Amino acid sequence: MSAYALRGALLWPGGAAPVVADGAVVVADGRVVAVGPAAALSLPDRVVEGGWVGPAIVDAHVHLAFGSVEELRRTGVVAVRDLGAPPESAREWRSERVAVAGPLLTAPGGYPSRSWGADGFAAFVASPEEARQTVAALDVDVVKVALEPAGGQPVPPPEVVRAVVEAAHARGLAVTAHALTEAMVLRALDAGVDELCHTPVEPLSEATLARVAASGVAVVSTIETLGDDAARNAAALHAAGVPLRYGTDLGNAGTFPGVDQRELDRLADAGLGRLGALRAATEGAAAAPGLAGRWSGRLEAGGPACAVVLERDPVAYGWSAPLAVVG
Repeated sequence: MSAYALRGALLWPGGAAPVVADGAVVVADGRVVAVGPAAALSLPDRVVEGGWVGPAIVDAHVHLAFGSVEELRRTGVVAVRDLGAPPESAREWRSERVAVAGPLLTAPGGYPSRSWGADGFAAFVASPEEARQTVAALDVDVVKVALEPAGGQPVPPPEVVRAVVEAAHARGLAVTAHALTEAMVLRALDAGVDELCHTPVEPLSEATLARVAASGVAVVSTIETLGDDAARNAAALHAAGVPLRYGTDLGNAGTFPGVDQRELDRLADAGLGRLGALRAATEGAAAAPGLAGRWSGRLEAGGPACAVVLERDPVAYGWSAPLAVVG
């Protein structure tokens, strides 16, 4: 493939790198050849120009049963984690840009088997041995456990959650937990989970916030779909030093396929600021279990070319329909 360049009045390479005025990214064979001030680069004849060039977005929490990769990509999302699907669907979607969790591991009759996940979105684990056997049979990139007691739904007991984590770790897989209450967050931490796939909605005590921070567990935002209670916890978690990752929970009420400026604004308001929100949606989400190691979420020479060209600076004006999406 011949080389081409993405050139913007502003270029943000991602991460902690400074914004470059009149910057460009040179791409060949799907990889970044060079990145920096346009005047310092040898640009090929083919150039896509816009107001802003930066890394494409990663959504660390979607349900592709309620959207498509193509819809997401058109808005600038080039990688996602599907965190709940029947095994056959997960196998179909799984790719370099789609990490999958398969069915949620839950107690018999537990969430989400009585609601949106009634048709194959849940797998029951009633004992530690059953948990180990189920995890051993999963063909996934990350394991998800559901700890949702709302409405009196049964929840896996501590020994079963621990068995899930131990079995997953033995296979080199991380575990992300649906845990919205303080008690379930503590159960997840006690078991050694690697991530919380939602911001909790029940107020978290200072002791719990400190424990989440000390554990090294990151939290996927999904703030817009969970509301103001989650927003308050997100701010408290960020203040405590807990990494927040962009995730929309595509499929939940009020969500839509694509980059959600509302979620970015929620992250910004949680204390990250608008540039910090973009970092959470690029290098932060790219580091999520199951996706980590595929792409840094930054535009770097030698790395994959996963980039967008926008008409305007999203830090100043918000996300807009991309002029071009690469990756």
